[in-house]
Amino acid sequence: MKTTIEMSDPLFKSAKELAQRSQTTLRALIEEGLRRVISESQVNAKSAFKLKDASVGGKVVLMPETARWQQLEEEHVIGRVLSRKAKRQA
Repeated sequence: MKTTIEMSDPLFKSAKELAQRSQTTLRALIEEGLRRVISESQVNAKSAFKLKDASVGGKVVLMPETARWQQLEEEHVIGRVLSRKAKRQA
């Protein structure tokens, strides 16, 4: 794709000199720069959030039995329903 860009004269001169020293074209130099900036921004966007390590000592992970998970979920749902009813009555 062909496009036109505007840049300062000193930046253009520096880029042109670098391209000549690197035995490449200004186009290739600009494309490489844009690829780096895009890649860097994607890496930064992906690593913007990091979950804090809140692990505790010990090697055993305690998990309730499947039936217990279902009971906990049912208790949670019942609690939410009762909370909504109490809010409506207030």
